[in-house]
Amino acid sequence: MATNTCNKMLLKNVPYYDRPRERLLREGAVHLSDTELLAILLRTGREQETAHQLAQRLLARFGDLRGLAQASHAELTELKGIGPVKAIELHAAFELGRRLMGVPREYRASIRLPRDVADLMSPELAHLTQEHFVCLFLNTKNHVIGKQTIFVGSLDASIVHPREVFKEAIRRSSASVICLHNHPSGDPTPSREDIAITHTLRDAGELVGISLLDHVIIGEGKYVSLKEQGYL
Repeated sequence: MATNTCNKMLLKNVPYYDRPRERLLREGAVHLSDTELLAILLRTGREQETAHQLAQRLLARFGDLRGLAQASHAELTELKGIGPVKAIELHAAFELGRRLMGVPREYRASIRLPRDVADLMSPELAHLTQEHFVCLFLNTKNHVIGKQTIFVGSLDASIVHPREVFKEAIRRSSASVICLHNHPSGDPTPSREDIAITHTLRDAGELVGISLLDHVIIGEGKYVSLKEQGYL
C-alpha cells in the first residue's frame, strides 16, 4: 500500500500531457521511447521509484531491449522492483513480439532466394541462445504454407531425423521444404555436422518426392545458404 501511494505521489509530479499511457493514446505507440513503452508494461515501480525509473534501470542493467529480451526469469527477479509476476509479463510481451515478427509474414511469404528466408526468419532466430532447427513448408508456387520447429539443442544427425521433417511435409501436402537453424555464436559458417544433415535430408527428400530447396544457417546479422555454397 505504501509503495502504491508513493508511486501515485511521484506520478502527480509528471504532467498529465507527458505520461506514457496518455502519450500513447494521443500520439501512437511509435512515438514513445523504449523506456516509456517498458514503463507501460511494468505499470508500477516501487517505493521512491516510478515505473519509468524502473524501466530505465532495467535497460541500463541489460544494455538494451535485446539484452532484456534474453534475460532469464532469475536474472529479472534479482532486480529490486521486478517480482515473479512482472518477470513473467515481460517474458510474455517479448515472446509475442517475436511471434509477431516471425509468424504472420510466413503465410504470405514467397521464397525465391536465400535472402528471402533470412529476412523472414532472422528476427525469430538470430537472438536465440540455443540452436533451433526449423522447417518451412512450401507449395508449388514457393509460398510458405507452414513452419515447424523440429529440434532445440545442439544439432546431431541422429537427432534431426528425416522422418520428423518429412512427416510434417507430407501432412501439410508440401511440394518442397527449406530447413534452417541458428548459430548462437553469431557465426553462420556451416560445420561438418550441418553439411552431413543437409545431405541426409536431401537424399530423404528425393526418396519421398519432396525437394529440400535449401538449408540456411542464421547468424548475427548474416546468413549462409548451403545451396549457394554448393552442398545442394
